[in-house]
Amino acid sequence: MGEAGPLIQGITVTEFREAEGTKDWPVLGDGAAAFFPTDSLATSARFVQAIAAIDGVANHAPDIDVRSDGVTVRLVSRGPEWFGMARRDVEVARHVSAAAEALGLAPERSVVQSLGPIIVAANDIDRVRPFWAALLRYVPRPDSPEEDLVDPHDRGPGIWFEHVEGLRLDRNRMHVSVWVPYEQAEARVGAALAAGGSVIYDAQAPAWWTLADPEGNEADVATTMTRD
Repeated sequence: MGEAGPLIQGITVTEFREAEGTKDWPVLGDGAAAFFPTDSLATSARFVQAIAAIDGVANHAPDIDVRSDGVTVRLVSRGPEWFGMARRDVEVARHVSAAAEALGLAPERSVVQSLGPIIVAANDIDRVRPFWAALLRYVPRPDSPEEDLVDPHDRGPGIWFEHVEGLRLDRNRMHVSVWVPYEQAEARVGAALAAGGSVIYDAQAPAWWTLADPEGNEADVATTMTRD
């Protein structure tokens, strides 16, 4: 399983979504993800053991979050010139889904989401970026080192720098993005509006909606629709 060497055979979000065996895996901003509910930490651990036993999985190990009520598995390929979905992720997704089925575990798409990146607006990105790298101990993202910082241990959301002119006094200079499966996006936006929020930008929907809370703090609800 996996590809030897640094070459990554990237695929589009649509290609991944339409590939056989990936229906359990909505694609978010940091790769494809699946959540498998479990009845105990012991069951979660057995599932992780089953993933670790997949032949060749060490060549392209998924990111795994283990909890007593379930396991989240994320797939993304990272390299000097590519950060996104790849053909090898399709193969890993199939094997993980098969391991889950063998243990009687079924995915729950409605639970899947990801937070980030955190978007920082700056007049001079080169001047601002070192502060955030030092504060968080982040490193440049290999495929976009001048725009993005990432956690080298893949624990926290990335930082994306957006160039702006002037002081931008009318809007916040920082906001977060929340990625959800595309079929859940409109409901999530509706829930935020019902809770007192407002839409301040939706021209790119369903790729993203920019919302604001009652005091003007901003957040994006984002999907991978139309992002091939």
